[in-house]
Amino acid sequence: RRRGTWLRVVDVRNCALVATRGDSSVRASHHHVRRGGTMLILKVDQGFLVVGCLRGMAPFFAYFLLSCVSTAWANQHGDSSIYLDNITRILDRLLDGYDNRLRPGFGGPVTEVKTDIFVTSFGPVSDVEMEYTMDVFFRQTWIDERLKFEGPIEILRLNNLMVSKIWTPDTFFRNGKRSISHNMTTPNKLFRIMQNGTILYTMRLTINAECPMRLMNFPMDGHACPLKFGSYAYPISEIVYTWKKGPLSSVEVPQESSSLLQYDLIGQTVSSEMLKSNTGDYVIMTVHFHLQRKMGFFLIQTYIPCIMTVILAQVSFWINKESVPARTVFGITTVLTMTTLSISARHSLPKVSYATAMDWFIAVCFAFVFSALIEFAASWGTTETPRR
Repeated sequence: RRRGTWLRVVDVRNCALVATRGDSSVRASHHHVRRGGTMLILKVDQGFLVVGCLRGMAPFFAYFLLSCVSTAWANQHGDSSIYLDNITRILDRLLDGYDNRLRPGFGGPVTEVKTDIFVTSFGPVSDVEMEYTMDVFFRQTWIDERLKFEGPIEILRLNNLMVSKIWTPDTFFRNGKRSISHNMTTPNKLFRIMQNGTILYTMRLTINAECPMRLMNFPMDGHACPLKFGSYAYPISEIVYTWKKGPLSSVEVPQESSSLLQYDLIGQTVSSEMLKSNTGDYVIMTVHFHLQRKMGFFLIQTYIPCIMTVILAQVSFWINKESVPARTVFGITTVLTMTTLSISARHSLPKVSYATAMDWFIAVCFAFVFSALIEFAASWGTTETPRR
């Protein structure tokens, strides 16, 4: 050890040794080893020193190189410390006198909040409850002049602890039933501040929203499920919402994110409207997710069984009308089968007061089956009983 530096010899081979540094600084000049050699630091890499042996006039040269390495190492750690101190001072200066109760430009121009949505998972869709669920990254961008700064970095990438210290929009989902903000393992929030005061605030949310449905064409129907959001307290005179990437690209739904069992997500459209209320006029942003129902399940469970039952009912016409038990069994069995199919088809639907397309189809099938039973009864009643 010399001048505060520890060198731990790891290996000695051909007048060269590898040593590890014992502390965070290098202050040694040159070290004489056995046989009059002088150690020269050839490389400094993550706390490891590669040291060689020199003789004669080499000690002076070794001292010079060792001094350069020591200075460079000290400058590197010094610059890192200064950089962190500058960022800390910038954050402290931004929050000094900042009032997060007041929106940006309070009493002046309207605050514009730009939004866009990335859907990571869409579904399931419930026909009975008339609702749908999706998992999204909800992004909001606005400008806060109070958070402008100058420094060695253009963007301050911060965690969720900074969110509670500044003003954020009071956005809420108007047709939402239940919404969850994910907090595992930490709150899933992204927060960034640009030098010009632009704020980017992203949250991961699971939203359960209402989807009004008209089921008159069920199961050949399609629906447009809306997602409506806006400011809860600020009217249009203080906050205006806009789509950040325009009406075509502000809502992204990757193909792998919409693997629904009973529906195909065929697209989405965005719009904005103004809502008038007793407390003022508010901007409402709306996204419509367009769904088209798949027919496969209902073909297998309802349509094909109903068609086969009707065909089976017509077979009774080929049975001799004198075979009363056989024709009676055919007629009653097919009627009960149609009744069971009709009841089971309604289990997956809400209790609506109007008839759906499937209801009309089942009603027509039931009419054919029931008419076959009535035909047998009528034909038997009009047949004259032979006299003995």
